[in-house]
Amino acid sequence: MTENEKLFLNENARIYHVGRPAPVRKKRSRSIVFCAAAAVVLALWEAPDNGHFTDMVRTAAQASAGVELMCFDGIFSGNSTGASPADNANIANEAEKNVNNISETILPSDEDDILMLSKGSRRMPSSADEESLVEDFLPEPADSGTPLPYAASSDGSKSGRITQTTYTAGKGENYIDLPMGGQIRNVTKLSADEIAENAALLPDFKIKLNAPADEPQVLIMHTHTTESYEPYQRDYYDDSFTSRTTDMSKNMAAVGDVMTEVFEKNGIRTYHDTTIHDYPSYNGSYDRSRVTVEGILEKYPSIKVVLDVHRDAIEREDGERIAPSVTVNGKSSAQVMIICGCDDGTMGMPDCMKNLRTAALFQQYMESSFSGLTRPVLYDYRKYNQDMTTGSLLIEVGGHANSLDQALYAGELTAQGISEALISIGE
Repeated sequence: MTENEKLFLNENARIYHVGRPAPVRKKRSRSIVFCAAAAVVLALWEAPDNGHFTDMVRTAAQASAGVELMCFDGIFSGNSTGASPADNANIANEAEKNVNNISETILPSDEDDILMLSKGSRRMPSSADEESLVEDFLPEPADSGTPLPYAASSDGSKSGRITQTTYTAGKGENYIDLPMGGQIRNVTKLSADEIAENAALLPDFKIKLNAPADEPQVLIMHTHTTESYEPYQRDYYDDSFTSRTTDMSKNMAAVGDVMTEVFEKNGIRTYHDTTIHDYPSYNGSYDRSRVTVEGILEKYPSIKVVLDVHRDAIEREDGERIAPSVTVNGKSSAQVMIICGCDDGTMGMPDCMKNLRTAALFQQYMESSFSGLTRPVLYDYRKYNQDMTTGSLLIEVGGHANSLDQALYAGELTAQGISEALISIGE
């Protein structure tokens, strides 16, 4: 191991990880940034309405800025190479290799005025009222920059405002109320009745409580391990910090550690894998995490539930960042959103409705135990490797504007709610 490498040891998973400190980010001229932004806007303007405009955005921005622009999360077809371009000459080739990564439009039909910008945050028009915040269910953000080896941003720079916002129940035909509390937001072509009928069914698996150490029931992992939070709760942010860090005590691995501890206390044997899949290359993160999960499932076929734990990123057009939060038992917590993928017939997810059963069960126990903790489950045409088990789900714990403490508390509450759900279907 060289001096530029750092060794991470996760005691829970007993896996060694090697990561390299992030290089110092170089400031680029405003003209280059402007050209990149212009290319993104032009690509969006000219893109046909066929669900592939993000590929044009990526290619145009790469060509104009001459820098690597990581792809948006979406429905991955498995064609990503998982390799970062070695230099600018390889950018065009890399874009071509990844052109099929996203096969669905990233914006629901009622969110056409919300754009995903190249910096990676979800941006909304500054004129949007508070109720419209409930509608902000875009896919995972794009790469927000190189993860830093530290997680605290400067107190001296105030780049923009942070607003604590509580997401409430949605209104409309695409919001489906669950009996014990919580909602499902349906952005598929399936009817609300069909979704409600399936959500009322129990998962197709049972959980073995107090299982031996070599029979874990739950796997916690992170496709975007380096995603991170504000160092503490405050009303402004410093955009020189990329909201990504290789500090395992400050990124998604820390949230996973808290969740693992709660599951174990409740008699639910849990395996927490902290492999970094999004650094040094962000492209191909889901391909790499799939390989990780496949290996773990092969070694531990006892696993029924796979939780890919992330954080969200919500930002208004004027730069204001939204921290989804709620007070639970007198303490501020980040809000949590489950994303469950639906198969449109082309994604190889024949059991996606069984995953929905799992999501609905978790949502109801989380919301009934801790009112306001959850945002509606997003049920959309996504894959996110959720074809691997009928208990595979993606969980967004807060967003990049939440504090680490809010996220850790949310992880604790989430794991407690899910524990109660799993105990209800225990053997």
